[in-house]
Amino acid sequence: MAEVERHKLTRIASYEAEHGEVGRVLLLYSGGLDTSVMLKWIQDEYAAEVVALTVNLGQPGEDFEVVRGKALDLGALECYVVDAREEFARDYVLPAIKANALYGGGYPLFTALGRPLIAKIAVEKAHEAGCDTVAHGCTGKGNDQVRIEGTVVALDPHLRIIAPVRGWQMGREEEIRYAREHGIPVKGGTEAPPYSIDDNLWGRSSEGGPIEDLNEPARDDVFELVTNPRDAPDEPEDVEIEFERGCPVALNGERLGLVELLERVGEIGARHGVGIVDHLEDRIVGLKVRDVYEVPAAEIVLAAHKELEQLVSTIHQNNFKPMLDHQWAFLVYAGLWYEPLLGDLNAFMDRVNDQVTGSVTMRLFKGKARPVVRSSPNALYDAELAGFGESGGLFSQQASPGFIELWTLQSRMAYAIRNRERG
Repeated sequence: MAEVERHKLTRIASYEAEHGEVGRVLLLYSGGLDTSVMLKWIQDEYAAEVVALTVNLGQPGEDFEVVRGKALDLGALECYVVDAREEFARDYVLPAIKANALYGGGYPLFTALGRPLIAKIAVEKAHEAGCDTVAHGCTGKGNDQVRIEGTVVALDPHLRIIAPVRGWQMGREEEIRYAREHGIPVKGGTEAPPYSIDDNLWGRSSEGGPIEDLNEPARDDVFELVTNPRDAPDEPEDVEIEFERGCPVALNGERLGLVELLERVGEIGARHGVGIVDHLEDRIVGLKVRDVYEVPAAEIVLAAHKELEQLVSTIHQNNFKPMLDHQWAFLVYAGLWYEPLLGDLNAFMDRVNDQVTGSVTMRLFKGKARPVVRSSPNALYDAELAGFGESGGLFSQQASPGFIELWTLQSRMAYAIRNRERG
C-alpha cells in the first residue's frame, strides 16, 4: 500500500478528500471485485462509515437484491438500490435520440449517458444519508472519472470525492489477495475475466484483454448480447417504429413505454446480428483505445429517427443539424452534462424534433438495419413534385434555366477570372 501512502500526501484537486475530512462515504457499488474491495478498504483506511448505492439502468441479468445483500454483509450501513430505468430513458437516452448522438461516428454514448444520472442520484443519496464524501471505482485512464466527479462537484461543491482504484494501483491479483484476506467473495472465482464490461438498456461495451491487439479481429467470445451475423436468421425481418415529436412511441403498431420499446427493439435487433461496432476511440484524457460495442436498440432507433428527421426537415436544417449533433455527442462524451451549451443545444434539438412525427420501417438482416418505408404527416416529400411527370404547380421545369444562371453566377465568374491567363 505504499502507493496509497504517497497518494495521501498530494491532493491535486480541491474536492479530493483527505483522511481527516472523511466521516461517512457514499460508495457507488456494483458488487464486482473493485467496489467490493473498496467497501472494506474505505472502512479500514479512513475509519469511515460506508453507505452503498447501486443504480439499475437496465443491466441485463443483474440480481440487485444479491448485490444489496453483499454490500450489507461487507459492512455497509445501508445499500440503496435505485431503479432509474424510466428516468434514464426519458431524460438521457431520449435527448440522445433527438440529437442522433454518436461519438466518433460509432459510439452511441450509453455509458456516457448513464454516468451523470448515477452521479446525480449519488448526490441525492449522499444528502439523504448524511455523507460528506462520494467514492467511485473509476481508474485514472478512463472517461467515467470525469463524468462522475464533474457532475458531483457541479451539483454539490461541498462534497468530497475519493477514487481508491486511481490511487492504490493494485492489480487484479493483489485485489483478489486482499479480498481473500478479508473474507470478500470474489465473483467468478480468481480467474481474471478477459474483458472489462459495462452495460445498460442502451448498449454493452467490452474493452481490454485481446481487444487491445489491433492486429486481430474481435474474438467470438466477446459477443454476449448480439448474435453473430453469420448465425442470424436467413430471412429478413421488418420492424416499424413510430415517433411522436422525436420520441419512439410504438413498435409494429403497439404503443409502448420508452423502456419497454427500447428493450424489445434491442432483443429483435440482437437476434438478427444488428448493432456490432468495432470502434477506435479518442478518450478525453488523451488516450486512443479500441472498444467493441453491442448496441442493437441504438443502431435501429437512431437510424430510424435520422431517416424520419431527413423526411420532415428542410435542406438547410438537414445540412446544419449534423454539426450540432456532433457537438452534442462530444459534450456528453466529455462529461459536460451541466455545460450551458448542452442546454442550448437541447433547446434546438427539441425545436427541430417538433416536426419529427411519423413512422419508419427498418429491415433487419444479417447484421444490417436499413430503412425501407417512411411516412409522416409533416413530410416535405411530394410524390407528384418528385416524379418525372408533367411540370406545373409548385414546380415549373421551364423556370430552371433562370435558376441555373443565377445559382452558378459567382462560381462561373470566379472560374473565368482565375483562368483568364489560359484564355
